[in-house]
Amino acid sequence: MTSGSTPIARTERLALCDTFVAVGPDAPTLCMPWTTRDLAAHLVVREGRPDLATGIWVPFLADRTEREQSRVAAQPWADLVEAVRSGPPVWHPARLGAVDNAVNLAEMVIHHEDVLRGDGATGPRREPSAHLESAVWSLLSRMGRLLFRRVPAAVELHSPGRRTLTAGSGDATVTVTGAPIEVLLTAYGRRNVADVEVDGPPDAVAAFGAARLGL
Repeated sequence: MTSGSTPIARTERLALCDTFVAVGPDAPTLCMPWTTRDLAAHLVVREGRPDLATGIWVPFLADRTEREQSRVAAQPWADLVEAVRSGPPVWHPARLGAVDNAVNLAEMVIHHEDVLRGDGATGPRREPSAHLESAVWSLLSRMGRLLFRRVPAAVELHSPGRRTLTAGSGDATVTVTGAPIEVLLTAYGRRNVADVEVDGPPDAVAAFGAARLGL
């Protein structure tokens, strides 16, 4: 999806960078103990050093990833934000709009919300465009089964005015209802700050709450 001629992931990246500028380098994020400076450095390393980005999940690479992230984070804040704003290197496949939307939309939306809700309070802090909300719901239709795969129940995702999405499997059904970004935050393990309603049999709701969500 694009916003005019601009891929929606690119639009969200620019919005995130505007928020970075507004809150400064030392603001809290939901990725504690990371500050906004740490989060921005993570985004730069993720795109610019794919050989090290796997250190986020691979323990034996973690030290190298942390060293590079610390090095990137040490640059002047304005330069660091500009590095995020400029996007992936010229050789990166995500320079193509369709690839950018596929691999970066969730990353940009989630981390934007990590900054906006860095104080840990529940509920939305912005009014997303209808275009962004539609793009997020489309993303959930593709990734929902993966994101909710550890829930031992069927999961139905509801958002007013949108078609119901089904993720997961099981004898019981849990329903998650909210605006698209709120449901996406839940899917990525940020239910504590998401404005959603979770309903279903008590045992299934409890299992949903205990499950590790996200990638």
